[in-house]
Parts: sequence; structure tokens; C-alpha cells
Amino acid sequence: MTESLYFNIVSFAGREASVSVRGLRIEAEPNPNLNPRTTPSSAAKPMGSSSKKRSSVAEEQTLATDDSPKPLNKKSKSTAVSGDGQQETSVMPMERKKKRKALDKERHRTSSQPQPKLVASESKPVPSTAGGALPEFHIGVFKDLAAASEAAREAAAKQMVTELKAVQSAYDAREEKENGEGGFKLEAEKDDGLDNCAPSVRYAVRRLIRGVSSSRECARQGFALGLTVLAGTVHNIKIESFLKLVVNLLEVTSSMKGQEAKDCLLGRLFAYGALARSGRLTMEWNIDKNTPCIREFITVLISLANKKRYLQEPAVLIILDVVDKLPVEAVVNHVLEAPGLHEWFEAAIEVGNPDALFLALKVREKICIDSSLFGKLLPNPFNSSELFSADHLSSLSNCLKESTFCQPRVHSVWPVLINILLPNTILQIEDAASASNSLKKHKKSRKSSSSDEEIARNLRSFCEIIIEGSLLMSSHDRKHLAFDVLFLLLQKLPASLLPVVLSYKVVQCMVDALSAKNTWLFKVAQHFLKQLSDWVGDDDVRRVAVIVAIQKHSSGKFDRATRTKHVKDFMSQFKTEPGCMLFVQNLINLFVDEGNAVEEPSDQSQTTDENSEIGSIEDKDSPRSNGNSEFLKSWVIESLPSILKFLKLDDEEKFRVQKEIMKFLAVQGLFTASLGSEVTSFELQEKFRWPKSPTSNSLCKMCIDQLQLLLANAQKGEGSRPLANSTEPNDLGSYFMKFFGTFCNIPSVSLFRSLDDADQKAVKSLQAVEARLSREERSHDCNTDANKLHALRYLLIQLLLQVLLCPGEYAEAASELVICCKKAFSGSDLPESSGEEDVEVDDAPELMDVLVDTLLSLLPQSSAPMRSSIEQVFKYFCGDITDDGLMRMLRVIKKQLKPARHPDTASVSDDDEDDDDFINIEDEIDQAETGETGESDGQTDDSESVVEVEEADHGHSEASDDSDSGMDDDAMFRIDTYLAQIFKEKKNHAGGETAHSQLVLFKLRILSLLEIFLHENPGKPQVLMVYSNLAQAFVNPHTAEVSEQLGQRIWGILQKQIFKAKDYPRGDGVHLSTLESLLEKSLKLASKPFKRQKSKQSAALNRQKMVSSLAQTSTFWILKIIDSRNFSQSELEKIIQIFRDVLVGYFENKKSQIKSGFLKEIFRRRPWIGHAVFGFILERCGSAKSDFRRVEALDLVMEIMKSLTSGNSDEQNASKKILKNSLDKLSHLMKELATNLPSKAARRSEVQKFYVKALEILSKLNLTKHYFKALAPDTEAALAAQLGDQFITLKKLEK
Repeated sequence: MTESLYFNIVSFAGREASVSVRGLRIEAEPNPNLNPRTTPSSAAKPMGSSSKKRSSVAEEQTLATDDSPKPLNKKSKSTAVSGDGQQETSVMPMERKKKRKALDKERHRTSSQPQPKLVASESKPVPSTAGGALPEFHIGVFKDLAAASEAAREAAAKQMVTELKAVQSAYDAREEKENGEGGFKLEAEKDDGLDNCAPSVRYAVRRLIRGVSSSRECARQGFALGLTVLAGTVHNIKIESFLKLVVNLLEVTSSMKGQEAKDCLLGRLFAYGALARSGRLTMEWNIDKNTPCIREFITVLISLANKKRYLQEPAVLIILDVVDKLPVEAVVNHVLEAPGLHEWFEAAIEVGNPDALFLALKVREKICIDSSLFGKLLPNPFNSSELFSADHLSSLSNCLKESTFCQPRVHSVWPVLINILLPNTILQIEDAASASNSLKKHKKSRKSSSSDEEIARNLRSFCEIIIEGSLLMSSHDRKHLAFDVLFLLLQKLPASLLPVVLSYKVVQCMVDALSAKNTWLFKVAQHFLKQLSDWVGDDDVRRVAVIVAIQKHSSGKFDRATRTKHVKDFMSQFKTEPGCMLFVQNLINLFVDEGNAVEEPSDQSQTTDENSEIGSIEDKDSPRSNGNSEFLKSWVIESLPSILKFLKLDDEEKFRVQKEIMKFLAVQGLFTASLGSEVTSFELQEKFRWPKSPTSNSLCKMCIDQLQLLLANAQKGEGSRPLANSTEPNDLGSYFMKFFGTFCNIPSVSLFRSLDDADQKAVKSLQAVEARLSREERSHDCNTDANKLHALRYLLIQLLLQVLLCPGEYAEAASELVICCKKAFSGSDLPESSGEEDVEVDDAPELMDVLVDTLLSLLPQSSAPMRSSIEQVFKYFCGDITDDGLMRMLRVIKKQLKPARHPDTASVSDDDEDDDDFINIEDEIDQAETGETGESDGQTDDSESVVEVEEADHGHSEASDDSDSGMDDDAMFRIDTYLAQIFKEKKNHAGGETAHSQLVLFKLRILSLLEIFLHENPGKPQVLMVYSNLAQAFVNPHTAEVSEQLGQRIWGILQKQIFKAKDYPRGDGVHLSTLESLLEKSLKLASKPFKRQKSKQSAALNRQKMVSSLAQTSTFWILKIIDSRNFSQSELEKIIQIFRDVLVGYFENKKSQIKSGFLKEIFRRRPWIGHAVFGFILERCGSAKSDFRRVEALDLVMEIMKSLTSGNSDEQNASKKILKNSLDKLSHLMKELATNLPSKAARRSEVQKFYVKALEILSKLNLTKHYFKALAPDTEAALAAQLGDQFITLKKLEK
């Protein structure tokens, strides 16, 4: 019995918090801020004064030590303080005084007697009397019942019921209860109905009832637990007496304050809950089938529920607790027949009582019997179709709307409704079926059973009437409730029914809430989306359903409207091929099935298609070219290829996904069905569908653009490799061309637009050549030719799509590209040409020249995928590019639209003049020599005379006086053709991009080709040509004025692809004359004075630094190339002369910007240059007009002298010879420095350091004696005067 009792305690303790909290918002943990309140039967404040505390302590001591009737009878009239903080029934002041006197006497009497040993400090037992001993009962357990610890409350309840059960058993065994009863009473004589209970039990019952109304710590939970186990264990407690005591002890009067009345009401609720949990009602019914206790219990609970709104739901839960324990017969005959319950049901719909509906549903679930006692809450006869019918749900909407009072908790009625709406059996069945069937294409949908159809119909009715019609159309609280109910639905919802739940109004409510971050509903919608994401998890079927539902009802604008990335994040989580294929099929159905598109009004401000001008006038005027449907279709088109960005599949799986996407884009973008909207291809063994309304030209263009992008991405990520289980190559381009050819041969299918003869011929020619190249590619192993063929094939495919996209614009380019393919692979089985193409011309241009011209003609208006294919072709063919073809590209880079201020037509074709204008600095150098400042020349540019693009290759100017001799007249003006092609699309568009921006864009695209050339051919002599022209374009100030991006791009190519490349130009093709010319211009650029601009000083300064850095870096790079060729000393004489000329300007022109540190670095890296100009520097330094230049040049002299001391013995002998031959000049320099000392002390210090270091180096080379012989006496005296002891020390070294 003890063990079963213990489990009963634990069972209640596990559930007590939930019972007490649901609907009441009562804290399960102690709240120190809540003070104990008095009950209606307690007039005095609990624990209010020290006298009352002493009274309580004395009372407990009396109970523990003396069981005589007299003090106990006196105490029964006193105000006893309970352990829960409540006091007993109030008494008159005179009675209170009498009680104190009696207690004082008793305390005085007990103090004079020896004190017995206490059982426990807090638990004082009630000892047995001399005649008929009763077990002890420790009333200290009441204090532990209010403890915060759940374990302490359980232990106290267990101890209490164990002791009271023993007391009651002993009391029942006494023969003469009447004579000795007074000695055991702990209360005064009262008509409480507990006549058969022992005094301790009666005291415990009353105290427990009072305790459940206390809000101190966890008294309410602990005393309810004790009351439950006591009522369930001691059967002498009559139910009628119990109910009467609850009302009497916890009576609510008009004089009570709000909190006091609330405590009493909650106390009643917990007392009734304790009785229901004890199981006594079921026991009573088992004993007496006609017992009135159940009806009375239900009636008092209904009466209590009507007092306050917050009492209704917990009262219903208590009733349901009783219903769960009773058999069906008892529920029907006693619970439903209870007075007041029928009236409560009848008034529920009118007043909006969700608790009555909750009770009705749960009772009906228990008894499974139709009854009119439920009133209009439940249909009669009851079934789910009638319950969720439109009429019945409309009548229940008021009840359900009023369930928001218990937020943020969801009312208990909602889970019950959802369990009826969505039985547990459909979840796994439906999801498994939808997953397996949705991945099988072109098969009939699974026939739903009648129950499935009924569930879907009920769910749709529930969502339309309750969610959309009642909650979403009401306050923010009810919108919050709607999202909570939707989440409850999701937990049991199969993916196939998600579109019913995520309806248009639900999605629009989410969009509205997420669009305003400062509203209360924003976090609610965010939380729901997180729950939705958690519900999706790793289930691709659910993910597809969510994406389609959200985008369908937001017209593809969910992320844009909410400024979030929820849809994008959902799409990025596809990891498997079946999931991707399912998503693709659903998007295709969404595009094609227009009947399912939403027709609700929405914001029309975002439905304008910015590409609508590409369509015809009829398309612009038609309503189908605008609206949300158009925007949704555009989202479908853009989303399909984007799936592949996040996929990590193997090649075979990815190829299958690419094929499905490609077929959709090709069918919807390139073709239309002339008969109906469906076509079956027997060759492809597949059925294809179109929307019933014709697709607009703007959507067709979008399909073609995405198709080009798909093919370009496929080209980057695959090669022509066979699949694992197939002989077909893993080549999306080849599959597309076969698919395109098959569709063109279907009679009932036509292209989406008509083509003229030239375009039709171009399309057929491109198809034929691509087919031949495809066969040729498969015959080659993975080598260079196979790569060339592969790149050409994809360019042909992209060009075919461009011909279809822009009729009349690409036919000529297609013809030229076909010719290039024929000449490039003349031995291949390519289709024969006819007509003018067969005529052989002796002076026909080179193949690469024609190919370059064709590629350049395609660049201006090409799309990104087309440019990618062009770059791939150029990558594999650039190794064979001619100088003329390369020069055509470089001319475009240097092309300017701004005319020259002083044009000189005579010099346009003069190569020599062009050679002199490579860096275009001569004018400013001359101006600097005459003393003109930069400010006096208002518009002097870095390369002022560079206007036309007539510069030729300097590296090959000696071989040919005319770099354009290999081109005919048409080729000479081909650049103008390119430019005309750039501007023809923009000349009639007001507000369009300027000609400069279009030219800059064209230049950037050509720079990408040049970058590819430099990367693939870093060691070719043609790199010098590219460098010279790019350097000239960068130095030209017009480049920076027009586009900073263009200048940065040229700078990046020069630095990364030329100066820092892994290789540099080598071989006999690198001519010394070319290197000399480039070196001279680089050094002149480093010396060139820059104009000071009053405005934009920071930008001008940055540009000056970049140009200076370019000059220095290019000089080092050219010298590295010269060193690698191992030219003879006589051949390098021109190089030495160039440096002498630079040094002349350095010493004589104070405007020269060349830095001594730059020259010093040159001498350090290339010592042979310093050795060759050593004497020249000494001579110029001695005759320098400026003290600054003379002192600065001493670093150059010292750097050269240091290099002369390094090396092996042979090299040192040669160095010694060089220095010995220059001693006279060195002595002269010393004389000049000694006789003409600088005026500034810092410079004089530098001169003295030079003396010392120079003499040390001479001493190291044993040239001190020769030096002093060459030194004039006056110079020696001046040095001695300046150096003092250092000079004497150095001179001693001579000896």
C-alpha cells in the first residue's frame, strides 16, 4: 500500500504543475514577491505579529506534549496559524484574549515540567493518551508541503498521508469514539460532515483546503498534492462534506480585494482538481450507480467557471479528468445530466465560449454517442464532414476567435480540432506516396481515396473560414493565433496538403508582416518561418511544396517584398538528384498550368517587365505581357538554372538535371505549338506542354538568355566524356543541338518567331557545321585539337541562339565563323561551301586574322555566355595569332572619341612619328628645360598627341615599314565597323548609355582577351607589343578621365600578366632595337615632370605615383630581358648611351623627376650599367650646377664603387682597372666638393661620409697610393682640413 501510494504521489507531482498552470498562468516556482493572503474565514493577517507567532508556537507545543481535552477545546476556538500562511476562522477580540490567557497558563505549566525529547525540530507529534494510544501525527509536514523543492513536497505528502492513515485506522478501531473523541479534536465542534474522521484527519483536511488558496512559495501546488493523496487514501472523508468545506472555507465576499478573491477562487479550483485526481468520484460511482456526487461536482465546477474567464479552461480540464476516469455509462447519466451543463453548452455559441466547445468535443470523443445535450456546438448526427462544413464552422468561428484570451499559449480546443481534421494515419502514407509518385514523370496522379478527398475538403473549409475568414481578418492577436494554429497543422500535415494551408491570404499576411520590421507581427512571422524551416528539415518533398506555395501566392516576389532570403535559402538546400528533379517538375507545372495561378489582387507596381521593349507592339499592348503571372513565370525561368549553383552531384546526376532544365528552356523559349498546347515527340518519347496563353517575347528572350547561361556553365564544368553507363558523351551542347534538330522537324511545332532567308540559312549552316565538328571531336583524344573543336562548337551553339534572339544581326558573323571552322579543320568532313565562298583569293587574309575579326565583331553586343564562349575559343587559338590580329585589338584599346586639339594629318600614318610618341613626353620635357611650369600650360596631357589609333608594333618596325601592309581597305576600317556596331543600338534611345561608356565596355572585353593571350603565351615576343600599347593607353590621361575602371584594369594586366609573369619574352624574335626603344621611353617617362593641377590634387597625385611606378617597373623588366639575351658589349653601347642621356637630364635639368633611388636600384641590379657610366657620373657630378644634385649623386657613385669591390678575383681586377682609370675624375670630384662645400650642414655631413667611404674602398683595392698621387696639393690640404684625424689615418694606410 505504501509503495502504491508513493507512486500516486509521484504521478500527481509530475502533473500538478501542468494542471495548475494551464489556463491560470501560475508560477511553478516560488515567487518571493507574492505575500500570503487571508481567506474569507480568516480575519487576522497571517504571521502578522510576534504575539501571533508566539501563539502559534505555543499551540504546536501544546499539541505535541498534551492531549488533554481542555486545552484542545480552547484551541479550537482560537485563531490558529497554518503553515501555508493562512489563518483560521476569525473570532471576536474577547475570545482572542481568552485564548492568549489559556495559552500563557499552559506554557507556564509546561515550562515547569521536564521537557520531553522532540522527534524533530520542525515536526512535533501528537502523542497518544493513557487509555487507547493513537499513532503520532507531525504537523510540521505542512511547512514542507509549501517548499520550493518538488522532492521535498513529495516526501512531505507521503509522510503526511502515511501518518494520517495510521491515525484513522487506529481511530476506526476504537470502540468508544464518543467518550474519548473530545480529547483528539484539534478544532472546535463544527458541523463539517467529517464525523467519521479522526481529529487529526479533520484538522488536516481543513488546513489543506485553506492552504490551496495561498500564493506563498509553492503552497498551492504542495497542498493540492497533499489533498489529493489524502482524499484518495482516507475514504472516511465524504465527498459531500468535502465540497461543503471548500465553499465554506474559501468563500468569496464583497469586502475582499481583487487578489484575495482571486486566491480563493484559485483555491477552490485546486481543491476540486485534487478531488478529481484522487479518484474518489469513480469509487463513489462504483459503489452507488445513483450517487449524486458526480452531478454536484460538475455543477459546482460549471458555477466556478462562470465566475471568471480564466477559470473556464482549467475547470473544463478538471471535468475531463473525471470523465477520463469514469466509464461511458457514468459520463452519459451523470456528467451530461449535471444541472447547468446543458445551458452552458446552449449559450456557448452566442457568447463565444471555446471551453464549452472543447468540453463537448472531448466528451463526444469519449462516449461516441450523438446527443442533443451538446446544443449547436456539435452537429447531430456527428461526423467530421458536418463538423467542418462551411455553415457549422461559421457558427463556431465566434467561439474560436475568443480563444485568444490565453495567449501566448494556444487554447486546448485547437489541438482537438486538428486531431479530428487530420487523423494521425494520413501523415506517413501521404508523404511517402507523394514522394514516390511525384518523381515519376508523365504518369497519372495517384487516385485519392474518398477519405483523402474528405480530409482535403475539410481542411480547405477550415482554412478558408476559420484561418482566413476569421483570424487573419481580425486583430494582431488573432493573426498571431492564426500562425500558431498553422504550426499545429504543419506537425500533422502531409506535404500534398501544404498548398491548402499556405494559401494566398496566409502568404500575403506573412509578406505584410515581414515587410514592416517595426511591427509586433514581424517577430511572429519570423518565428513561423523558422518553424516552417524546421518542419521542412531534410525532406525535399516538403521543401518543394513550401517554395512553390510561397512563390505562387506572392507572384515570385516573396524575397523581394520582404527583403529577406528565405526562398533562396530553401532553394540552396537541395542536395540530391530526386529532390532537384522534383523541384524542376513542380516549377515547370507552375509555369505551364496557368489555371492554378492566383487571381487575387496584388500590388501592380512591380509587374512591369523591363525587357518588354524587345517584344512587338502587339505584345506590349496585350494584358498577358504584364501582371503577376508574368513576374511569376520570369521567376521560374530564372530559378531553374540557379539550382545548379548549390548542387554537389556527380557528373552523371548533374547532367540529367541539366537536361531537364535545358529541355524546358528550349521548348518554352524557342518553339510554339501550332495545334493545341501539347505535343508528343515519338523520337524523344516524351510529351511537351505550353501555357494555354502564348508566351510573351520578353519571356522567350529570358528563356534563351538562361539557356545560353546554362550551356556556358556546362561548358566550363565538363568535357566530352562518356557517361558511366552510356555511350553518349556528357555534353549538354551536343544534346541540345540534337534536341533542337528534332523539334525543328516536328510539323506541329514552329520557332517562336519567323526568320528571313539569311537567318534561316545561317541557322542551318551552324547546325551542319556543329554536327561535323562534334563527330570530329569524338574522333580525337583529349588533346589540343579536341579542345579547339569543343570551344568552336559551343561558340556555334551560342551564335545560333543569338541569331534566333536578334534576327538580322548575326547572320554575317555566323557566315564568317563557319568559314573559319572550315579553314581551321580543312581536313575534316565539313559541309562543302557553294557560291562566293569557294572562290580562292591569293591575297586572302590569314585564318587567325579572320577569326579575330569575327570574334571582335561579336563582342560589342554579346551576352555574358557568348563572351565566355568567345574567350574559350580565343584561349585555344591565341597561340597562332598574327601581329596584325593582335594589333587590331590593341588599336581598340587606344581608340579615343575626343578629337585632338592640334591634329596633324601628316603624321597619322608615319610610323617613325608614332614611335616617338610612344610615351608622349617630349613637349613637356622641352617646356621644363625652358623653365615653364606646369601651371602655365592649362591642358598639357601625359600623351597629348595620341589621338588616332595609328601606332604600330615597335618590336617589328624594323622588319616592316608599314605594319598594316597585310590588310586590305576593308580591314583598315574594321575598327570603325566595330564602333558603329557598338553605337547603333543606342543612337535612338534617349537616356541610354553614352558612346564613351559603350566604348569603355568594348575595351574591357578586349582586355579580357589580351589577358588570356598573355597568360597563355608569356614568353612570346608579341608580349612586347602588348606591353608597349597597354603602357601607352595607361599613360594617356584620357583613359583615366573616361573610366577609372579601365585604367585599373590595364594597370592590373601590366603588373600581373607582364611584369610579374612566370616567364618573359625570349628568343630571336626579341630585337635589341625594340628593347632599346622601350627602355628609352620608360626612362623618359620616369624623368618626365608632371603638371600640377589645382583641382583633384589627390587623384592627380595618385595617378602620378602610378605612372612613375609603371616607368620604374617597366625599366627593370626590360633590363631583365636584355640581360637574358647575353648581348655583346658593343651591342649594348646604345643602352649605355641611353643612360648617359638620362643622366645628363638628371644633372642639368632641375625639373627632371627621375629619382636617385631608382637609378641606384638599377645599378645594384645591373652592375654592368653602373660600371659603364661610372666615369660619366663622376664627370657630371663634379660639374653639376646644383648642390642638391651633386650631393644626391654621391649615393650613385658610392653604389657603383661598392659593386666594384664585390665578385671573384677576375672581376675585382677588372673593377680595379675601371676605378684606376677614373681616379683623375674622382680626384676632380673631391676637389670640387672640398672647394665648394654645400651651404647646408646636412649636405656637408653627407660629403664627409662620402670622403671616408671612398677612401676606404680605394684602400681595399690598394689604390690609395695612386689616388694621392693624382690628388692636387690644394685638394689634399682641403681634405685634411675637413676630415682632420680621419684623413691622417686614411693616409697612413697608403704607407
